[in-house]
Amino acid sequence: MTLLTDLSGFSDAQTHFSKARLWELFDGSREQLNMTHECLDRHRNKGISIRIAHADGGDDFYSLEQVSDAANRVANWLVEQGVAKGDRVALMLEPSLAFYATLFGAMKSGAVAVPMFTLFGPEALRLRVQDCAPVMLVSAAEKLDVARTSGVSRVLEGAELLELSAACSNVFTASTSADDMALYQYTSGTTRELPEAVKHRHRAVVTVAVAALYATGVRPNELFMCPSSPAWGHGLAHGTLGPLGLGASIASYAGPFDASRLLRAMSDYRVNNLSAAATHYRMMRQCDTAQELPFSLEKLSFTGEPLDAPTAQWAADTFGHEVCSIYGSTEVGVVLANYPGALDLPVKRGSLGKAMPGLNVAVLNTAGSHCAVDEVGEISVARRDGWFGIKDLGHVDAEGYFYHDGRADDVIITAGWTISAREVEQAILAHAGIAEAAAIGVPDEVRGQVIKAFVVPRPDVQVDITDIQNFVKQHSSAHAYPRIVEIVAALPKTPAGKVNRRVLRQIESGNN
Repeated sequence: MTLLTDLSGFSDAQTHFSKARLWELFDGSREQLNMTHECLDRHRNKGISIRIAHADGGDDFYSLEQVSDAANRVANWLVEQGVAKGDRVALMLEPSLAFYATLFGAMKSGAVAVPMFTLFGPEALRLRVQDCAPVMLVSAAEKLDVARTSGVSRVLEGAELLELSAACSNVFTASTSADDMALYQYTSGTTRELPEAVKHRHRAVVTVAVAALYATGVRPNELFMCPSSPAWGHGLAHGTLGPLGLGASIASYAGPFDASRLLRAMSDYRVNNLSAAATHYRMMRQCDTAQELPFSLEKLSFTGEPLDAPTAQWAADTFGHEVCSIYGSTEVGVVLANYPGALDLPVKRGSLGKAMPGLNVAVLNTAGSHCAVDEVGEISVARRDGWFGIKDLGHVDAEGYFYHDGRADDVIITAGWTISAREVEQAILAHAGIAEAAAIGVPDEVRGQVIKAFVVPRPDVQVDITDIQNFVKQHSSAHAYPRIVEIVAALPKTPAGKVNRRVLRQIESGNN
């Protein structure tokens, strides 16, 4: 029988994909299913592994069997401690054996795993703890002081949990239904505003397989690497659950991000499929390490925000393949992709690709009608109850490729012109001396708003504000150049790595 994992073409996806065929990839049924079993237990003895690149240069290597055994021991220990089905078990750990054992052990036992970002301070952690009310919090050693102020009654250090569960059986038979709750994932947000907890049932492992198949191009027996934190959607769904569920080995990154360290790990591990944030690619481009190393990459994808043209060209030149876009939102999941590995769908740089199989995606105008070719409107996806707008502007070209034209709330209107902040940023990032850029609209008595750009120069580069302005005028549009430019050392970002324009607007508002 031909499985979806045996096919790689775009046309194959459109012809053969169905929910029934997706379920053929898993052991469980629509009634009985356990996420840990699907990600770990059923792939034992297939040579699958989990590798961890530490920021300090260290490497960890665990066979899937080691991780599965540790998760089963944790599951047995949790049951012995009276942790009941549906109880929340929070974990604030970097990728490690303790992280994977706690994540998968909690879900195996019937509890609900709640990953927390390791850079959370006391307030950010406390807000989330108050929301999900975990019975236990497993923390990294260096975060114990913060963890103990969270209000959770029982706080353990990761190594302590592994030690306490060491005597437990490494066999555990799961008994969850597909509709039982398995996982809470908090979206990125500020410490003063509690983001929504996205609640995943055990059947979510089947759902994320769609993105794994067509957005990151994962196939069994690959070595897939995602350097994003598994506390966030990309690192958790795309970097952990999706590839393991399909029988691929994974590699993750622990500690403060260092582009040179990531590049060396990719080379040393012989990673053949990489999915990273656009920021990761830009940071890799800024260091010279890649020039010294051989790579085994066959598929590349990015997410989080658009990838500027110079970085896309650098990645293609360095790794030998085009970088494929992944586009979606927390509310709707991945809806557009470039289908890595599909030879019958050429990558068009700057595009978001085409709709995921089984989805109806369109660009709609304010009247709710389909936009014409190249007409800008809101990217929307069809649901049972009608169209759901993603609050992103976009357009579709004559070949059916989608393009991003900025957030609907990131539009700058100056002197009657409607300008996308993203368009301005892309123009600035084409300047050889600029590493990062963000644009916002600021009040102006004459024009209503003018464009202000915050730019981060590349290391050891002196940039001239007038030169940046003239560069944008010459290479983009004379009316869309930043009339105000501020040189900064860094840009505020969400925990997921996206440039946080809202913070820039708040800072600017406070300065006026």
